[in-house]
This record gives sequence, structure tokens and C-alpha cells, in this order.
Amino acid sequence: MAESVVVTGVGVVTPIGVDLATFAAGLRAGRSGVTRITAFPCDGFETQIAAQVDPRFDAVRYARPAKAAKLMSRAAAFAVAAAEMARTDAGLGPADVAPDRLAVSLGASGMGSADVDVVEQQLAAAAVARSDTGADFSIPAFARIYRARTNPVSLLRGLPNIAAAHVAIQQGAHGPNSTVTTACTAGTQAIGDGLRLIRQGEADVVLAGGADAMINPVGVLGFSMLGTLSRRNDDPEHASRPFDRDRDGFVIGEGAAIVVLERASFARARGARIWAELAGYAATCDAYRITDERPDAAGAAAAITRCLADADMSPSDVGYVNAHGTGTRMNDVLETAALEVALGPRAAHTPVSSTKSMIGHLLAAAGAVELAAALIALRHEFLPPTINLATPDPQCDLDYVPNIARAARIDAALSNSFGFGGQNACLLIRRA
Repeated sequence: MAESVVVTGVGVVTPIGVDLATFAAGLRAGRSGVTRITAFPCDGFETQIAAQVDPRFDAVRYARPAKAAKLMSRAAAFAVAAAEMARTDAGLGPADVAPDRLAVSLGASGMGSADVDVVEQQLAAAAVARSDTGADFSIPAFARIYRARTNPVSLLRGLPNIAAAHVAIQQGAHGPNSTVTTACTAGTQAIGDGLRLIRQGEADVVLAGGADAMINPVGVLGFSMLGTLSRRNDDPEHASRPFDRDRDGFVIGEGAAIVVLERASFARARGARIWAELAGYAATCDAYRITDERPDAAGAAAAITRCLADADMSPSDVGYVNAHGTGTRMNDVLETAALEVALGPRAAHTPVSSTKSMIGHLLAAAGAVELAAALIALRHEFLPPTINLATPDPQCDLDYVPNIARAARIDAALSNSFGFGGQNACLLIRRA
């Protein structure tokens, strides 16, 4: 039997807190991190709201040397900060783990760099190329102008693996380094892959999680054109409404979370404080449609069932579910159905909440931040609420911990992630 794996450290960068204490307080208070977009002028956009990280966030505080921050994308900077906070929380010193036994597994966007400054460089070069040549568009002219105006190192910021690479450099992690780009499930799958690295004996410690930063013209326009974003621009704080009858889409967010995973005997030998055991993981694919979930919720239900089996646990053992809970018409109904299939009669008695109601949808970082929320629920003995749940949808008939956090001591929690492409992934934690 594979040795158990435990979580010993957590670090977060979120729209309601750029440290664990502030994040936990925001969850308990049911605070919304959704505001009008300030990252770029959004007049004329159908969606003008997002869940943004505090503008005072400064990557220089976490980068070593400080000038390394200039090479990081916004998402990479979030990941580096979360990794540093997680390692500090774990009390994992430089001599506590051999570099080649320290791995990194990170969920990231696979869409390339869309940091606003890079987009501006591309658009400016295209505009000048068009005006200089008088033609519709000249690739040679664009290449000449873009080359003259662009720092080539900035182009590396668009590599999907760059955040994991920066984390490894900053933390001296010479072990396996991997990047998962499965859209909204990426953070969850990266943590699951980290669990398997330790179970397979390839690492003693893994820095695992996810990071994303798509609050930019490309990201907001793209998801808006798909019809998935809320357009409640006049009331940002109440825009993210998972499981509510009047929901109109998700709110895009940004951030990161990293957890420190350790082989249990390794953690105990060094006297680490343990948050929980990471007991189960499973992933499936609907193989149905790129943007739609299976109408019978079979793929999502199978991921939950297999996750429970991986942990050798039953539905009655689950004390709380952190739902994917996006606030789209389709997801909330189908996730409810998946839980009812996978948990059976216990579903009606199991508290479920969506922290996306507070922090928005962090895309590749979502699952990692939501696992952090579940870990906080386990340690601090409260269930984060689903805020903005004013009028329940009759098709969503579970206990969604509406609006107010609930005191509760739980022994196990499930965290769900379901994403574009039919990706489904679940993690299960329990008291160690």
C-alpha cells in the first residue's frame, strides 16, 4: 500500500486576500472580491466586472533576486508568491529536503501570455505597420517594428510552463517539474499529479497548485463572446450567484494557490504541522462537447465516485463539498445532479458551497484556491458560504450553505473541478 500524503503548508493569492489569514477571514465573512475592472479601460465591453487581486500586490516582495520579478508574467508572479508563503507556512527550510526530491506540479493557462503590456506591444506594432505601409497589413513591416519595440524575454512569459519554472528556480526544486493545462480543472489535476508523484516514490515533497491571470482584454472578451460571463455590471458584488435562480454566468477572477504535499513519514520525521491528509484524487473526461457538459452528468459523477474509492471512503464520510459552482445555467444544475448520483441519499444531507460566489472563477487556479478553502474549513471549523443565493433554483436542491458561514467540525471534504473540454477532477482531504 502506498504511503499516505499530507498537506503541511498553504499559500494563497486571491481577490479577497493575499495571505492565508486575510483569505480565511474573507471566507468567514462572506466577502465579495468582485469589482469593476481596473486593469484596463473596459468601456464598451459587455462584461465590465471581475474579481481582481489587490493592486498593492508586489511580486518584488517574493522574488529572489528582486529583479527576477521583471521576467515573470502576472500569473507566474502569483505562483511564486503563493509558493513562498506555502513553504513558510510548512516550516520547510532549505536543509529539510534534498533539492532532487522536491518537485513542482502547477496548473496554468495554456492560452499564452495576454498580460496587458504584451497585448499593447502587439497592437501598437500592428497599428504602426498598417499606417507605415498603407497596406491592409504587412507581416514584414509588423516583424520589423515589433522586433524594435519588444523585449524578447517578455515573449517567454507566454510559455505555459513558465510559472512552474519560476517556482522551481525560486525554491531550488530540482525534482520533476510539470505543468497541467486542462483549463478550469488544471489546479486540481496538478495537485492530484503531485499526490501521485509522492505515492510513486519520485519525490518526498511537492509544491502543487495553480495560477492564472486572465483579466485582460483578450480573456474578458473571449469568455464574454462564449456567453459564459455575468453582465451584472451595475452590481458587481452580487454578480456571482451560484445555484441562484437569477444567475447569469461566472465572474472571471485571478490568483494562485500552492500547497506543500509531503510523504507522511517525511513530514512527521521533521516535526511538521499537518493540515490534513490528501486522501483521494480522480479525473475523468466527458468526451462529449468542448463547451458543454454531459447532460446526464455521468463524467462528473464518475470523478467523484472514483475519488472516494481512491481514498477508500464512502459518501457518508464526506462532511463538506467545495463545489465547482460557477454560476452558469448549465454547470450548477449538472453538478447538483452529479453529487446526487455519486453521493446517493447522502447528498441531501451534505453541505455544499461555492467559494466562486466570493472570489470569482480563477480558471487554472480555481481548483487549487478552492482546495485551500476546504483546508481552511477543516482546520478552522466553519463552512464557507455561497453568497448571493437569494432565490434558489428549483433544479438545485441541495444544502448550499446560503449567504452566511456555518460553524461545523468536519472530518473530510471533497473539492470538485469541471472544465471546458469535458475535464472533471476531484480531490478529497481528511483529518490526519
